Amino acid sequence: MAKPFMDEDFLLETPTALTLYHEYAAPQPILDYHCHLPPAEIAGNKQFRNITEIWLGGDHYKWRFMRSAGVPEEFITGNQPDQEKFRRFCEVLPLAVGNPLYHWCHLELRRFFGLDTLVSAETADSLWDACNAKLGTPEFSTRSLMVRAKVRAVCTTDDPIDDLANHQAIAADSSFTVKVLPTFRPDRSFNIDRAEFADYIGKLGDVSGVRINRFADVLRALDARMDHFARHGCRLSDHGVDVTFFAEATEAELDAILARRLSGETLTPKEVEQYKTAVLLHLGREYAKRDWAMQLHMGALRNNNTRMFKQLGPDTGWDSITDSLVASNLSRYLDALDRDGLLPRTILYCLNPAQNEVLGTMIGNFQDGRVFGKMQFGSGWWFNDQKDGMIRQMTALACLGNLGAFVGMLTDSRSFLSYTRHEYFRRILCNLIGGWVENGEYPQDWAQLKRVVEGICYGNASRYFGLGTD
Repeated sequence: MAKPFMDEDFLLETPTALTLYHEYAAPQPILDYHCHLPPAEIAGNKQFRNITEIWLGGDHYKWRFMRSAGVPEEFITGNQPDQEKFRRFCEVLPLAVGNPLYHWCHLELRRFFGLDTLVSAETADSLWDACNAKLGTPEFSTRSLMVRAKVRAVCTTDDPIDDLANHQAIAADSSFTVKVLPTFRPDRSFNIDRAEFADYIGKLGDVSGVRINRFADVLRALDARMDHFARHGCRLSDHGVDVTFFAEATEAELDAILARRLSGETLTPKEVEQYKTAVLLHLGREYAKRDWAMQLHMGALRNNNTRMFKQLGPDTGWDSITDSLVASNLSRYLDALDRDGLLPRTILYCLNPAQNEVLGTMIGNFQDGRVFGKMQFGSGWWFNDQKDGMIRQMTALACLGNLGAFVGMLTDSRSFLSYTRHEYFRRILCNLIGGWVENGEYPQDWAQLKRVVEGICYGNASRYFGLGTD
């Protein structure tokens, strides 16, 4: 007889897994240390007008799936009525066999809306009415959703030129107990090959009060913005390093590279790498001095569809995994920081699962024996944020490193309903470890199993980032 769909023991296959999840993992709060939630929507305690806005708005996972099912773009990102967009999504979601979207959507309906209705064309209108009736209540404001999900802290993703006024407003409101802290994401300051670079450097100079003419001026401006972020509680940085690079240069060479680029000249690939390397080396050293953690997201091939990029812009579902090499340049970068004694706590994420073992072994090269889990192999990210991807990432980490020191899951999401992804991860984690125990590969030592599971779900991240959430 088939198991019931998504019952209380969903994804849990052994008695040990049941105990690990229900007794140890499920009660843990959430520390969502990497997300893309808009701080303005938290500061304003936004209420969503309907289920389409909160469920489909900005969700490129769902958009990609709808396109694959033949849904026209006008019903995805276009100007069709919200209810029609919702109907189209409900109509095609039953095709998502084996896709985490099917699990995520039904978990969100159950945990937040209390609905166990299966999504389909036939149920679309009843779901529309039931969800919208609840979205108008105070329990479904952005802040209430976070509190209901047992969130202790979130770290948003913020550009150095952001004034962080929304973070300041949130922090000033003592009635809201969830910490909302900025993360320093300086990609636009080192992506010298992007068309908008010169314009961005001008804005960076304006907000930092630094007139940028030389390379040292860029660094002074970034330092000033890091000071600004630190005053608002920042403890993390994040970088999208789609392709790893490492090419050293003198300051004179860097001055010349910057001057040529600001005058509109085209740089050579080597010059681009030299500039990017120099900025990231400086940033890494500054993070270490400030006791910030550094995140490196590697392996994305972005904006592949030129036609749709021009129409919709970035982060709209036209990205994929790249197959470029990672190890050599990444090692040289980490080693350069380590030689100076200025390698910060670092989390490495790879989008290409073929590189799981590369990162699983790379982190072992730079552990220092003083910081618990200083070098981290980050959780299954983006296209790997699903059952198979999580299992492969955690298995590689367990085999090659220290799963018990892992800082665990993050949503990497723009949605206030995505906290159920932590539940999804925790069930998969407990089933994986429970299987090893049932197979005699690890003892049924409940004290140690509790320590490991609670640590991965919350405690390790709380200690690692030092956000004051305990």
